[in-house]
Amino acid sequence: MTAQLEGRWQFYQRIASVYAKRVPLEDRQDTLHDIMIELDHAERRDGKPLPELRAYRIASLMVALYWRKRKVPRPTLTLETQIDDGEGGLTELKELVADDQPIDLDALLDAKTFLAGCPNRLIAIAQKRLDGISLDNADKLYLGRWRKREQKRLL
Repeated sequence: MTAQLEGRWQFYQRIASVYAKRVPLEDRQDTLHDIMIELDHAERRDGKPLPELRAYRIASLMVALYWRKRKVPRPTLTLETQIDDGEGGLTELKELVADDQPIDLDALLDAKTFLAGCPNRLIAIAQKRLDGISLDNADKLYLGRWRKREQKRLL
């Protein structure tokens, strides 16, 4: 196609061909022409030659608008997504996440283990909150200090 075009249209085609490859094959030629026409409109609006970087930006925008019009939902992965485990079975993605320090879920769920090491004052504060009783300043300060002490530090 480049051999048939001359001057600024050859320039438009060179820019548009880079971005037209980002759309499905069945719409590629239409998108190529749409980008070329938009580049020509932009140059006519400005009344001066179109800078190459701006031409690339316009072509990129045209491709983004193409996908927005198609409203194709992007596939979302969640930790519950079922994937092939390589042995012919399915496993959830969360089972494949590497962790240096795995959490002992049994101990975490056992409230007795937590309460055995928990200060009595903190349990009393928790009971007040469950009962809907407002905390006084001393209780708020104690709870705040406890939370800060137990907060995990980011690396």
